[in-house]
Amino acid sequence: MMRRDPRSGTIFGVGLGPGSQDLMSVRADRLIRGASHVAYFRKKGRTGHARRIVEGMLAADAVELPMEYPVTTEIPFDDPRYNEWLATFYERQVAQLDEIAGTGHDVVVLCEGDPFFYGSFMHLYTRLMDRVPVEVVPGITGMSAAWTATGQPITWGDDVLTVLTATQPEAMLAERIARTDALVVMKIGRHLDKLRRALASAGREEDAWMIEYASMAQQRVVPLAEVGERVPYFSILVIHGNGRRP
Repeated sequence: MMRRDPRSGTIFGVGLGPGSQDLMSVRADRLIRGASHVAYFRKKGRTGHARRIVEGMLAADAVELPMEYPVTTEIPFDDPRYNEWLATFYERQVAQLDEIAGTGHDVVVLCEGDPFFYGSFMHLYTRLMDRVPVEVVPGITGMSAAWTATGQPITWGDDVLTVLTATQPEAMLAERIARTDALVVMKIGRHLDKLRRALASAGREEDAWMIEYASMAQQRVVPLAEVGERVPYFSILVIHGNGRRP
């Protein structure tokens, strides 16, 4: 492993939880409020959800480092340009963070949910971990907030929980949905119709709940049958397990 400069600052990947400040950990709160440098991802021209979550928490003199994605949903993720553009983007952000840490400053990178669960921070982490000290502060995941919002336990006894992304092929979705006890589906967006067909094929459509904006002010929990033709970006589908219990 590369020898690290003991004078280097530390990069903190801080999990913010699902979107409510009072669902952050005490450690996350302390790091954010005391940070001299704060980095966060956002779409070009937007404030960024992570930045909105910490509104009012940053020190007045904190240096903000917005990291603007070169592409989000404008082209398919299997387009060769997608990985190329994102790889270049991540390398550029890593160079900036490495430079700041090299001057002895710590940097807090704001991460929605948990940094190691479908998050962009992971792509920084793997590039930084052998260059500068990096620490990760876990956070409550969006899926945990989603199933809690339904008021029902997600798993009982020996239930198997499967977490899927709706970006997968329809046949694969249907197969995995049919084989599991409890289910979470993320990254739904434009794949809602495909997901509906997969659920129907697996015979689980009537068991499904859609949670929009879990733990946020505009939270909405409805059976899938009551969902319209589109869902917001912050939407998670849940099917509860019903396994062994006393």
